Amino acid sequence: MAHILLIDDDTELTSLLKEVLSYEGFEVSEANDGLSGLEALNEHVDLILLDVMMPKLNGMETLKKLREQWQTPVLMLTAKGEEIDRVIGLELGADDYLPKPFSDRELLARIRAILRRTQSHLANKSLDVIECQDIQLYPGKQEAYCQGQLLDLTSTEFALLAHFVQNPGETLTKEALSLDVLGKRLAAFDRAIDMHVSNLRKKLPARSDNKPRIKTLRGRGYLMVQED
Repeated sequence: MAHILLIDDDTELTSLLKEVLSYEGFEVSEANDGLSGLEALNEHVDLILLDVMMPKLNGMETLKKLREQWQTPVLMLTAKGEEIDRVIGLELGADDYLPKPFSDRELLARIRAILRRTQSHLANKSLDVIECQDIQLYPGKQEAYCQGQLLDLTSTEFALLAHFVQNPGETLTKEALSLDVLGKRLAAFDRAIDMHVSNLRKKLPARSDNKPRIKTLRGRGYLMVQED
């Protein structure tokens, strides 16, 4: 049973969501502001639903603080049309975002997609290590190393890097990455994959030959550059 922490100051909404999620078999904890949410976070939480607009500590500040210690997947709940909130949230390490208002069906689909991705890595003991160039991934522990350095990756960044490492030199379209990594179809003006790739690039050490690790293929997607 996955444990979901719901952080939102809208008590009417949290009560409704708790009822829906509990009915679907999830264990749900709730907090009505960012500070209480941080205090409620522990190693047993599998996913966080985090609202942007809250008292005491807003969603962005809460996300920034929790990423200092935790890599727990975060699904941001944003106001409809507030693209800047989505971009900032992704830059700070959110795994995905969902604009309000949303349907129960869409919320459950996003939750299950994130949990399926993160839990599949944790449960995959058949692959001890995946290696490509100077990168090593350990799916069972969800740890990634580059040049012997442990990378501080979110679960989404780990899944994204795993796709690149297993397909070096191949073009990976944004459509395919959105389906495989985020579990959703790529929508018009959806920048989630672009932001996750940008964050991943910042966390990967430079190559010894100074070539880019991940190349953008305009209008096509991305490619992990192979060594000569």
